[in-house]
Amino acid sequence: MQFGITLKPDISIERIVGLTRRAENAGFEYAWIFDSHVLWMEPYPLLTLMATNTQRMRLGTCVTNPATRDLTVTASLFATLNLISSGRMELGIGRGDSSRRVMGKKPVTWSQLEAAVREFRDLTSGKEVQHDGQPTRLTWAKIPPRVWIAGYGPKVLHMAGRVADGIILQFADPALIDWCMGFVREGARAAGRDASRIEVMAAAPVWVSDDLNVGRERVRWFPALVSNHVMDLIRQYKPEDLPAALTSYVQDRGHYDYQHHCEVESDNANFVADDVVDRFCLLGTAKAHLEKLRALAKVGVTQFNIYLMCGEEEETLDIYQKDVLPEFLKAKKS
Repeated sequence: MQFGITLKPDISIERIVGLTRRAENAGFEYAWIFDSHVLWMEPYPLLTLMATNTQRMRLGTCVTNPATRDLTVTASLFATLNLISSGRMELGIGRGDSSRRVMGKKPVTWSQLEAAVREFRDLTSGKEVQHDGQPTRLTWAKIPPRVWIAGYGPKVLHMAGRVADGIILQFADPALIDWCMGFVREGARAAGRDASRIEVMAAAPVWVSDDLNVGRERVRWFPALVSNHVMDLIRQYKPEDLPAALTSYVQDRGHYDYQHHCEVESDNANFVADDVVDRFCLLGTAKAHLEKLRALAKVGVTQFNIYLMCGEEEETLDIYQKDVLPEFLKAKKS
């Protein structure tokens, strides 16, 4: 298993750069950043700084979407960043949640997302595409970044299995990840692909402490974030098509205020029960984190991505450097 971090661009630019450097020095191999340009700072100038202040880490959005910016803009941004970073960029992309809803707009459909991924790959490869009926080509673009698709529903996951280099699953529940991967594998088989070659990311916040009560309050915002996607699924699918472990916890959910999106101790999370927090996040001692990470690896997770935005970020990186990452490096060597 590899390890990454995701930053929320609502902290100082100096701290974003500093945490990225610190994570690389600690052995993390990926650094991602949220893309919700109305709520927080624009990610692409920050990715430029992250690229010029690191040497090895792979970098990307977790996640962007095809509708906030014209796709030719996104392709040009990534192709340029690939030159700046010497080919270290990765596109994380989904249907769009906070970046769309905060402006009163809906996420795109799974078919629009699939078409966007194909066009992105062609544009960043220097191939000509028909964009809005107009022949369009980035003549200077050569190497397409890998594409990670974020999703929860059967249709998106099946599509991701057909076209994605990697899957982004925003929770650390091994049973739910196993359920999701069933659709990914079906999509891969339908496209004649080897599903074992598709990378699988579990993304979630962590809190290392033997005080579970404190830890839960630092990360309770995260299942509330996921609930936005769950509400979408409930509108689109029959109850029997979705696992109760994913849907039942949103029954008492109230209004979700995107102005307090991903905010520690936000009122958005008042409906989230402790057992859901425990399933979706990583809590407890370093030993407990290792046990859950091994369980995630068993269901196919190839990257664990820490949502590094709960407080004590430097301490979290230090603990993972000392007590967690070495165990997985040992496993690689053996």
